[in-house]
Amino acid sequence: MSMQPVPEAITATLIPDAKRMNYLPATFGRYFMRGESLVYGWMRRLSKDYSGGFWHYYSLSNGGHYMAPKMGDSRLAVLVDGNGFEGNLSADAAGIVASLFALNQLTHEAKGEAQDHLIEQYYKLVEFATTHPESGAIRRAID
Repeated sequence: MSMQPVPEAITATLIPDAKRMNYLPATFGRYFMRGESLVYGWMRRLSKDYSGGFWHYYSLSNGGHYMAPKMGDSRLAVLVDGNGFEGNLSADAAGIVASLFALNQLTHEAKGEAQDHLIEQYYKLVEFATTHPESGAIRRAID
């Protein structure tokens, strides 16, 4: 009988306020201002329930990152016109979806090593999303 190694769980760590300035460049590279703007824009496009506010930044143990609006236990109605997804997501899951859409869009705008970095960030976040409690809804939203 062969034993398959159990993969380590990917964990998300909230970035403390004192380290927030380093988050955006780590996530989006030299496109950090554009990346941040895209995440906010995607959230506005995906949910009429979203009206702005403070966002949490998360670092993943696999080297990925994502942003999520600080909304406590509130849920957001999310509608993805492109694939017909409609559902209520936690602010955390909705943030993952918005971050994935932004990373995907930005990979098409970037060139060279910056593009490679963004693609890597996208797949690290997808890997984390598969372990999220709302993974099924996240997957359907980005499919």
